[in-house]
Amino acid sequence: MEIARGIGAHLPLARPAELATDTSPSVDFVLHALNALEAKGEGPFDAVCIMPSSSPFTLSSDIDATIDLYLEKKPETAVSVMQADHAVHPIKMKTMADTRLVPYLEEENGRMATHELPKIFVRNCSVYVSGRDVFKKYNSLVGRDMHGYVMPLERSIDINVEMDIAFAEFLLKRKRKSA
Repeated sequence: MEIARGIGAHLPLARPAELATDTSPSVDFVLHALNALEAKGEGPFDAVCIMPSSSPFTLSSDIDATIDLYLEKKPETAVSVMQADHAVHPIKMKTMADTRLVPYLEEENGRMATHELPKIFVRNCSVYVSGRDVFKKYNSLVGRDMHGYVMPLERSIDINVEMDIAFAEFLLKRKRKSA
């Protein structure tokens, strides 16, 4: 917050300490923020756009496109997504009984190459846009009726562990070299 204030950002409200732990559910802070801001006379808010700081390569155009999708399709939630890598495709997932691999969802039936598998998408944790009622109705950032805006893999970095930071730094260095 000090850094944000130092560059002139408007910070309408601080997160209470009990909602600022490593394990605090985001939905709790969103509900707190909505209630606190509306109690101060701001709003009422029809929807909320959340852009986690753990996704540093998100562009303003990604945010705009996700909001546009929400406004156009009118789902409970619009989110940014990326195509899942074939190595973690659900059809390839197995459980193990001793050392025997057993299909987790369904048999592969020889479908092993990327072009033989249906495209699968996963939320990339960059942009969430949900109607105000979603947070209370589901106690979640997302509703059941969800639409996805596809972002490219190179902007779908979600930093959660040290290796994610190292990969993000690698991408930044590579981008600077090519600029």
